[in-house]
Amino acid sequence: MFRCNRTKGFAARASVLAFATAATFTAGAQSLSRAPDLMLHDGFEGVTQGPYNDSDAARFLTQATFGPIDADIAHLRSLVVVNGGAGYQAWLNEQFAAPASSQTTYYNWVAQTLGEGTGSGTIREAWFLGALGGPDPQFPGNVAKNHTDQLRQRVAFALSEIFVISDQNTLINQHPDGMAYYYDILSNNAFGNFRTLLEQVTLSADMGVYLNMVSNPRADLSKNRHPDENYAREVNQLFSVGLVFLNGDGSVQLQAGQPVPTYTQPVITAFAHVFTGWNWASCQSNNYLNCGYQNGDFVTPMVASAAFHDNGTDLTNDIVSKQLLSYPGAAGGGVLVAGGTPAADLAFALDNIFNHPNVAPFIGKQLIQRLVTSNPSPAYVQRITNVFNNNGSGVRGDLKAVVQAILLDPEARVGQFQAPDSFGKLREPLLRMTHFWRGTGALHHCGLDIVSGTVTYHYANQPYRYAGYSSAWGTGDAIYGSGVGQAVLDADTVFNFFKPSYMPSGEMTTRNLRGPEFQIATDSLVVNSTNTLAGKSFGNDLTDACGADPIGDMALNRSQDLALAGSANGGLANPATSLVDAYNKRFMSGQMSPFMRNVLLNSLNPISSADGTDWKLQRINRALLLILTSPEYLIQK
Repeated sequence: MFRCNRTKGFAARASVLAFATAATFTAGAQSLSRAPDLMLHDGFEGVTQGPYNDSDAARFLTQATFGPIDADIAHLRSLVVVNGGAGYQAWLNEQFAAPASSQTTYYNWVAQTLGEGTGSGTIREAWFLGALGGPDPQFPGNVAKNHTDQLRQRVAFALSEIFVISDQNTLINQHPDGMAYYYDILSNNAFGNFRTLLEQVTLSADMGVYLNMVSNPRADLSKNRHPDENYAREVNQLFSVGLVFLNGDGSVQLQAGQPVPTYTQPVITAFAHVFTGWNWASCQSNNYLNCGYQNGDFVTPMVASAAFHDNGTDLTNDIVSKQLLSYPGAAGGGVLVAGGTPAADLAFALDNIFNHPNVAPFIGKQLIQRLVTSNPSPAYVQRITNVFNNNGSGVRGDLKAVVQAILLDPEARVGQFQAPDSFGKLREPLLRMTHFWRGTGALHHCGLDIVSGTVTYHYANQPYRYAGYSSAWGTGDAIYGSGVGQAVLDADTVFNFFKPSYMPSGEMTTRNLRGPEFQIATDSLVVNSTNTLAGKSFGNDLTDACGADPIGDMALNRSQDLALAGSANGGLANPATSLVDAYNKRFMSGQMSPFMRNVLLNSLNPISSADGTDWKLQRINRALLLILTSPEYLIQK
């Protein structure tokens, strides 16, 4: 195992070094491997046509899924032939039409059909089922129920890092059904309209709890009571417009050399008054302030109580007309007049936010960062802004059109050639884990049906139930050797695991390069995630005999790669070339440098039958560890 004895600051320096090293290796690889001329790369058909080789297919799937597998690469390549070259578009159309995976459905199956106790582990099982794909354990043998919506789930995960709630909030953690419902909002709206998503997030009970909109009453100056401003602030700062006015290309607008704020404190106060009078659907208006969380309904949108909403008519307690966001073209100048209903006032406020010119570059750029690259060019951001503002049919906020534009943009498809030393992103630890498991065919292995009192927990013969503390349930651990410091809906704060504007110190700051994911690449997390991947690389296999573990755990399907590891007795005379080349395609989209390839072969080739009958497994294990912890892999190009 690996241990860290470095001084404080090691992680930042190591992270920048990894970025620089990967960039250098990649640049070297392009030089040595003769990177294709962009005019010829796609056979004159345009970069959105194709893919015309396995590497391009794998690279596209790395951006659009939770990690490419050989079957998906082959399927994408096959779509090129039957769709006149438009394989990417055909794949996107398939994904747009795929049924959405539902965490609520899975949660209810566990809680109601199986009758088990539930918790955050149940939500992580449901998330991994969507992220890893495969048959639904609720419907054994029913192929139509397989989880195939990789792109939807990938975008939903990206949205979960923008519209953040977290089970680190005790009340949210105690109601996992609410977490399932909230994540389904993100999934169901991943290809919908941003305005609809904004409203459903706003009225969700979990967001109401997390940012204090639930039971937020109108002001009562006689009791020195004022509306809570938490949601009013974050819906603007984090979920829509940001702190300063932006140009369409994401650059900051300046006046007299200074950024122009999008809002002031009085504007936030006005929004806070708008977001009053909403409560759990299970709470009656006559018990608005004393309903209690134990009576809360976490799976139904919040409902309004007019008696506790500030519509500006009580002149002794409330502000009257409310000045919301002001920008060119804002309806009514952004002024909400008095006398409206809770629903009408909310609609005006959300329309006011949605139509702000900042929303397109602010949200579009973050989606680019989550899927493709941390440092998109201004032109790339501007193209996505244009699509957000108008999908080609006069519709604003069409996320399906935005996602398609992000993935088919020329910069997404060939940006690694255009800017090899700045294009790409550090892979998130959790996405490294999903890629690892998908690429190795990992499934839930072993486990028993356990009777505890009157409850039976069902883990026997459940390969697509991604359970086990040291795997699925424990991915959020940041210190102990079972996790990678990330789990769905488990960020430390509303600012996500990392900020989109974060720049590591050193060369990246000097070059004004953002690297959001580097913010969590701390000393302990770098070491712990490396230890975790090492343990899993050399850990459970689907061929292992089952012990007494009542829950079971994730295990790899190494047998799928045994033939690649060698065909004779190993050693220098029987090199691991096929294994390295296959992993280069599957895990690195064919971008492995000649230098790295030689290092791997020099490490793997000496392993032979003299090292034991499991020498092929030894080659596989070592290859997985060295690749998945390498600088070249860590930077998604």
